[in-house]
Amino acid sequence: MKKKNIIMIIVILLVIITVGSWFIYKQIKKKGREYEIEKISVKDYEYFILREDGKYGVIDKNGDTIINTKYTNVIIPNPQKPIFICYDENNITNILNQNNEQIFSEYEQIEPIKLKNIASDLMYEKNILTYKQNEKIGLINLEGKVIEQAIYESVEGLPYKEGELLVKLEGKYGVINNKGNYLVEPKYDQITVDNYTTEEDGYKYAGYIVSGTTENGYRYGYVDVEGKVLLETEYTEISRIINIKDNNNIYLIIAQNGQYGMIKNQEQIIENEYQSIDYNSESNTLTLEKTKRYGVATLDGKIIIKVEFAQIDSTGKYIYATDVDGNVTAYEKDGESAKIDSNIYIVETESENYQIKIDNSQGSTYSILNKNGEQITTQKYSYINYLYDNYFIVSITGGRVGVINDKEEQIIEIQYDSIEKVEGTNYIITKLSENNSTQVYDKNFKQLCEMTNAIVHKEENYLKVYNETETKYFDLEGNEKQNVEILSNNQIYAKSKDGKWGFVDRTGNVIVDYIYDKATDLNFYGYAGIKLDGKWGVVNAKGEVIVKPTYILNIKTEPNFIKDYYKVEYGYGEFYYTK
Repeated sequence: MKKKNIIMIIVILLVIITVGSWFIYKQIKKKGREYEIEKISVKDYEYFILREDGKYGVIDKNGDTIINTKYTNVIIPNPQKPIFICYDENNITNILNQNNEQIFSEYEQIEPIKLKNIASDLMYEKNILTYKQNEKIGLINLEGKVIEQAIYESVEGLPYKEGELLVKLEGKYGVINNKGNYLVEPKYDQITVDNYTTEEDGYKYAGYIVSGTTENGYRYGYVDVEGKVLLETEYTEISRIINIKDNNNIYLIIAQNGQYGMIKNQEQIIENEYQSIDYNSESNTLTLEKTKRYGVATLDGKIIIKVEFAQIDSTGKYIYATDVDGNVTAYEKDGESAKIDSNIYIVETESENYQIKIDNSQGSTYSILNKNGEQITTQKYSYINYLYDNYFIVSITGGRVGVINDKEEQIIEIQYDSIEKVEGTNYIITKLSENNSTQVYDKNFKQLCEMTNAIVHKEENYLKVYNETETKYFDLEGNEKQNVEILSNNQIYAKSKDGKWGFVDRTGNVIVDYIYDKATDLNFYGYAGIKLDGKWGVVNAKGEVIVKPTYILNIKTEPNFIKDYYKVEYGYGEFYYTK
């Protein structure tokens, strides 16, 4: 008995050690997949690209020249750090620091890694660079430390996913993160991102469509965001249903020999026997096609409308099936017959209290229904869109728009060309093209201002509305504020008097007299624009004139200055400063 107990204890210990080791391994592997993406606000930039006479250099946030403009191109991967990749006329790179000294000279051919399919003024990976050794490519960080040895034939940014790199090793592709750890093993002929994205996490939970070459051409498989191979490379086509916002479940439309099916994670939900499968976001169903006949299935693969119709339309609350004779039948989302005219579409809104009805029997006319399905509007609108609370943006014949409430009272008169709610604020913006005017309303529809040729710009904690002669500020709660309140860290503030602009201090003392046609407030770097007779100049944080009004700038927005340089934007968010 004693010997049996000892054996049992040993077995239990071995099981515990095995399970513990497996758990530790899983945690280490998961930890290795994690990586961080540095977030940098434009107000935290320390360095900027300078352009003069077609040559490039670098200035700092004070406008002082760090690198003279003698290069054909300059790239600053991270504008907070003094690492400047400068290209000469022979396209040879010089890696310089803030003292104009060569750095990283122990490495061959340092290059930045450009982000792909990402629109930003930060166009490069912010904490890693590539280097070459013996014709192979490796990674270093911005301190010059090796992150990955030079073993790859190529390294490039993975589209949409900052912090992830597509690498080629011995002729095969894989994915590593910015720490050099593998996310997808290098054993594929192609790797693409599945394009899944959410508002909260961006492309964080996007997986990878991978492929290999066979005698019959490419075959595709799928690797999830955790690196798990869900599907081997045996399919002729794979696409993810990216409109299903579910980070825990992956719905894949797959094809073999021209026949389509669907897989949820690794489970085949719909067999490969259809010519096409399309996701309907409004009804959360799938339209199936077989020999030019259509039906509908749920995401669990249950057929709720037989595959026998000439057309399927999933619009609003109902699904509409048209047979070969042109007869239309409306169905509920569960496939049950709906007791509704087939010319009527019902669209659900963000509020459970309201629905929008579209009647196509005599052109498209819109109405509002309450939660019981009862129509509560009498006028025929050509467009209705739910706004918030009990308010709706509506349009009548002629295309003019306004806002009504659920009692059909006009809250904003139906006379504007466009209406929109500024995201993240309580503001409604209307525009009227005949006089190029813009109106700003708070959430209670009180008009706060009206301005011609206005530009509306949302910052992190305020809304700015301006044109060539005036500027107004509003906090995000719907209150108009003075620039002294909004820009509390500034030393001087732009102010107008009798049609002219100058600058005052925090207590209202005049620092720069009212002599200009327009003045901007100080930017993050302590410089403001002054305009006189159509020309722009610059003052510093003390109100001292750095540049008399001499610049003629063909721009609609207010210019942004650093010392005597102004900002020029080009391409996809990229910019430089110049005189």
